Amino acid sequence: MIPPRGPDHAIHPYSPQPERADFLWPGGKRVAAYILLHIEHTEIVPPEEAHRDPRFRGAFFTGTPDWHGYSYRDYGNRIGAWRILELLESLKLPASVAVNTLAARRHPELVAACRQRGFEPVGHGLSASRMITARMTEAEERAHILAARDELRSLWPGATGWLGQDHGATARTTALLAEAGFTWSLDWANDDEPYRHASGLLALPPPADHDDVQTLWLRRVPVARWPGMLRDALDRLLAEPRGGRVIGIGIHPWMLGAPHRIRYLRESLQDLASRDGVYLATAGEIAAEARRRIG
Repeated sequence: MIPPRGPDHAIHPYSPQPERADFLWPGGKRVAAYILLHIEHTEIVPPEEAHRDPRFRGAFFTGTPDWHGYSYRDYGNRIGAWRILELLESLKLPASVAVNTLAARRHPELVAACRQRGFEPVGHGLSASRMITARMTEAEERAHILAARDELRSLWPGATGWLGQDHGATARTTALLAEAGFTWSLDWANDDEPYRHASGLLALPPPADHDDVQTLWLRRVPVARWPGMLRDALDRLLAEPRGGRVIGIGIHPWMLGAPHRIRYLRESLQDLASRDGVYLATAGEIAAEARRRIG
């Protein structure tokens, strides 16, 4: 049943900010932050029924076989990811890793390096070439989620959260994720605070404007603006009297792992790590703390 106010769907109830209880993160912090590294695999020839994000057409997409798209992401797995892992290690920062099962299967050395550093896995579908779409039947969507869950468990156990490839979702997705045992997701960019869907699945704010592909590639924001955008957001959130805020930083190795961009990522992460008012943790740790606070 569609509620009488707010959104025109029943995926979650309407919850304007003034009607919510205020809360603080561990240590009395008002803002929680997480770093989300993406490890993805683009198939040169994806299955015929696969659906790709239409935003990656034009200059980014050259047809099938997709040598252009493949080679960009392959650079991330061959070079960029290692540059970023070195940076995260040098700054002693935690990270969550959104990983396609095909990427985990084809790049076990990256999985091993992330596990060695104590990073947490986040379910991220089967590949960067296959997103969940309303063209799927319920049975097809359920099979997609379960296949991604089961294979990731065998390659890198411990994923409790989900990020749909390219945020692909249907009206059923939150319920199917909860049914599959996931407890939180990063697919809904409609809030600065965590909240619950009707299925019980926790919605944690995704990186959104602080995702490198969204900002630098799709919106063509100059990379030199990247640290300032994050700095401005943190300044504002920390200045507000309300707590419970969440900010994520989305990193794709083929984007911010490039040699001319990595300095801006370092600048951003150094600023983030220096903030006294920020609870810096993995997305899963933040989700667990959110459940304790909002029920």
